[in-house]
Amino acid sequence: MAVERTLSIIKPDAVAKNATGAILKAIQDSGLRVVALKMIRLTEQQARGFYAVHKARPFYADLVKFMSSGPVVVSVLEGEGAIARWRELMGPTDSAKAPKGTIRGDFGTDVERNASHGSDAPETARVEIPYFFNAGEIQAVVEALP
Repeated sequence: MAVERTLSIIKPDAVAKNATGAILKAIQDSGLRVVALKMIRLTEQQARGFYAVHKARPFYADLVKFMSSGPVVVSVLEGEGAIARWRELMGPTDSAKAPKGTIRGDFGTDVERNASHGSDAPETARVEIPYFFNAGEIQAVVEALP
């Protein structure tokens, strides 16, 4: 399995619940590495740009409003099969259907307030990561010496 990078967003609902530390711990416990991390508050314009792929969808305006309603924690995760592993750890998009033990099952409440976002494919990750991070902000992780 190839080493990949994926974008992770801890959404405003999870940040407001003070779940950031628990989510980051779950990420690290899963074996994924955090190679970039910052807390930001998206402007409405930034949220519109990031979610532009959903512009024609009926939930777009509510999503933009929600994502710009409070701080988020964005990070770049790295590891073998990072995209699939992060998506599995997050659980299904609808938190009401997500099993306990997943990020969305433990910290989300519904399909919008679902605690987290993750890139769904390598092509998406290549677009999403630079939306929040420049190359100098992403650290090369050197494996610890024995």
